[in-house]
Amino acid sequence: MKVETGNSYSNQAAQAAASGRSADGSFAAALSAAQAGGAEKVDFTSMTRQEMRDWLNGQIRSGKMALDGSEAFMAMTMKIPVGGSGAEVPAASDSTRYDFLGKLSDGIQGARSRGDEAALQRLESALQIAQRYQR
Repeated sequence: MKVETGNSYSNQAAQAAASGRSADGSFAAALSAAQAGGAEKVDFTSMTRQEMRDWLNGQIRSGKMALDGSEAFMAMTMKIPVGGSGAEVPAASDSTRYDFLGKLSDGIQGARSRGDEAALQRLESALQIAQRYQR
């Protein structure tokens, strides 16, 4: 499974790396530059869904995260209107900034209250990963 939209993180990152410049000042370009310097820190408290997808795809492609460990992150990048057609709102067109650390914490509380051990483990693992990369 691949989490991706029309924007190709790998193309942006490759172009930025090949040219030695920050491609267009976008989050993907900044992330690419940070990874080149070994700094890999991002702000999960203020990200768009597309920025989360770009980060997640970069982690999976680089082998730093297994696809099996990415479910909680993937789920947070989806937005399906309740009263709508059932189609996902494209992440690339959604400029809303989210606190993904807060969403993970809320999910953990919900999983605990439901006694859902599998979800609890996935969400706690995702929170630990996010905290490791948090700027």
